[in-house]
Amino acid sequence: VQLQASGGGTVQVGGSLRLSCTASTTTFTNYAVGWFRQAPGKEREFVAAINWNGVSTYLADSVRGRFTISRDNAENTVYLQMNSLKPEDTAVYYCGAERVPGGWLGYEKTYHNWGRGTLVTVSS
Repeated sequence: VQLQASGGGTVQVGGSLRLSCTASTTTFTNYAVGWFRQAPGKEREFVAAINWNGVSTYLADSVRGRFTISRDNAENTVYLQMNSLKPEDTAVYYCGAERVPGGWLGYEKTYHNWGRGTLVTVSS
């Protein structure tokens, strides 16, 4: 499956952005999806994940209460709504997808399908 992350940009502190992860397959409904981010000079870290039918969602402590993850399987898209953005949210955001996850959805190595990232810059 090919993934396309989009929706990044530059926003001021306290602003909002919505990222989209769109898949090339119509069987995207079978895939769990995770969002990860990588800031300059730092390792990639988990942000949010959602299971195949959207019933289960997971958020990193650093974004809980500010970010939400959702999916529209009819559109083959998973969304990451980011509110109350902070400078430390600045990073390249990547989405990963896995049809049969063999591990925790917050673990990067669970995913074998990745899209190119989208840059989010939060300016103060």
